[in-house]
Amino acid sequence: MSEFYVVPGPVADRVLRASRTTVAELVRETYLLHEAGASINPDSYFLRFPDKPNSRVIALPGYLGGPVDKIGMKWIASFPDNVSAGRPRASAVLLLNDHATGYPLACLESAGISAARTAASAALAARYLKPADARTVSFVGSGVIARTIADYLPTAVPELTDAVVHDLVPASGANLVRHLGRSLDARFTESLDEALTADIVVFATTAPTPYVGPDVDFRPGQLVLNISLRDIAPEILLRSNNVLDDIDHCLKAETSPHLAERLSGNREFIQGTIGGVVRGEVDPDPGRATVFSPFGLGVLDIAVGSFVLEQARASGEAIVIEDFIGEVTRW
Repeated sequence: MSEFYVVPGPVADRVLRASRTTVAELVRETYLLHEAGASINPDSYFLRFPDKPNSRVIALPGYLGGPVDKIGMKWIASFPDNVSAGRPRASAVLLLNDHATGYPLACLESAGISAARTAASAALAARYLKPADARTVSFVGSGVIARTIADYLPTAVPELTDAVVHDLVPASGANLVRHLGRSLDARFTESLDEALTADIVVFATTAPTPYVGPDVDFRPGQLVLNISLRDIAPEILLRSNNVLDDIDHCLKAETSPHLAERLSGNREFIQGTIGGVVRGEVDPDPGRATVFSPFGLGVLDIAVGSFVLEQARASGEAIVIEDFIGEVTRW
């Protein structure tokens, strides 16, 4: 128990690219474990900076039971100004601990793990909540998260044929169009209104406050994947089906569901959780659009990170630090 493993980003990314079907199933199983109470997922902790009001670092601690049985914490930084310098917005590490002893097991570079679990979550919601005749998808925002969702979505919804991308930076949007073009007929649009007409709409931006106004009406059966959480006016949510990953977690930090709770004074606009949907306990009204809002659960990172660690150790690509723990006996 004295050794400690480090998994660099390129190793984690190779595992993830080769294992999308497995990652998608891990995310599904984790939501079911969470729904059954086999997890501990405390509030996320936000570190903010007076001189960088648009930046933050978030700690997501948790414990996931079942076959994973590990403690972990993701420490993820979001610095949107990186984008203008050509760098990814987010960077992250994941720490894993043994549940039996509490001893640290590993540190994994986790930006890819975080993106993969987010994308698998979005794809799972699309698989269960999509309109029956879904053929088109749009992406509002075209960064790493959007690109990763684009990798997972066609498997979950194989009927998709066309994609539209909208972004305030056309060059970034063009990159996603090229990426989507591997599996879908994709194009860029400067019109947000046009993007909002797709059968499945994916929001993956860094917007701090809603810009999709209360006068916008999503049509019955349309699915909105509210991944970035703060794009949509709360009035829209109050006339939609709302599925969250965890109700208490999502109703905070000025998310659109949080604003909807403030506006309505209650939580009656929420139909349930994605775990409840998978279990067949949540049945959205087909006469309304459905909005899926995932705040992001640290236990998803623990599940996917544990798998990546196992694969990296098996392939010999995990860096092992012998005698990492200074004392392994009390005396």
